Amino acid sequence: MTDPATLFLTNSRSLLDTYRTKIRSALQQLTDEDVWWRPNAASNSIGNLLLHLSGNARQWIIHGVGGAADVRTRQTEFATENGPGKADLLRLFEATLQEVDAVLAGLPSVHLPEPRTIQGLETTVLGAVYHVVEHMATHTGQILYIAKLRTGRDLGFYREEEDGRIRELWREG
Repeated sequence: MTDPATLFLTNSRSLLDTYRTKIRSALQQLTDEDVWWRPNAASNSIGNLLLHLSGNARQWIIHGVGGAADVRTRQTEFATENGPGKADLLRLFEATLQEVDAVLAGLPSVHLPEPRTIQGLETTVLGAVYHVVEHMATHTGQILYIAKLRTGRDLGFYREEEDGRIRELWREG
């Protein structure tokens, strides 16, 4: 049986991969214009959210847990309009998540209770990982919702079988 700390890290890595896969699938259905569309000035585009998710994961995991330099410019993530195309955004996002995964794959679970200060906030390594997974879930939902708004259709991630079981189509494609 796996200890809870190792299970936490394994599940966190799996969830981040799930979010990445769903975001990639949604972006394939959109144009570059769709990716930078904002419903209003108070809202973010998918492009802003991808820059933000990359910056956040880099700051909290790659820097905060892994010890790399903190190079984040958070305000730019939100201020950018009509920035890189979806292919470039996806490359940045996926490269960031590969680095995050490498940090988490090499992280001994005994380090989870260690203290960290990230963005001026006191946390632990476990808290930093939990923050990134939760943050990624929130913004993945926003990205998928915007994709549905722009395409006018279901993204096709799940199908209910006749016996009531749910089939995860996003894992198959």
